[in-house]
Amino acid sequence: MLKQYENIMIITPILSDDQAKETIQEYENYIIQKKGKIVYQEHWGLKKLAYPIHKKQSGCYHLFEFLFPSNLIDDLELKLKQDERILRFLTIKLNKYGIEYAKIRRKKLLKKDE
Repeated sequence: MLKQYENIMIITPILSDDQAKETIQEYENYIIQKKGKIVYQEHWGLKKLAYPIHKKQSGCYHLFEFLFPSNLIDDLELKLKQDERILRFLTIKLNKYGIEYAKIRRKKLLKKDE
């Protein structure tokens, strides 16, 4: 059964813009390959970190909202942990309130872009 998740990853700032996009594309393809479905994604860009991670002062943030088989989420997190390009990540399973909040947030962002 597919459950809805949200993942925020911080990509190392030493990558070029194209390399960061390739990293994001790789994880997008991985989710789709494993019978998942991307609901929404948002690139937040380069941001200053609250504290240094691996001697880096900034990181490139990316948000994924996706449907994914719950038995495969450990495999995704293991892949993220082993990837040297990813400084940190956080994956959260969304409950009905989280899903509702995410929908409202997306609508606000779409109105802001218009």
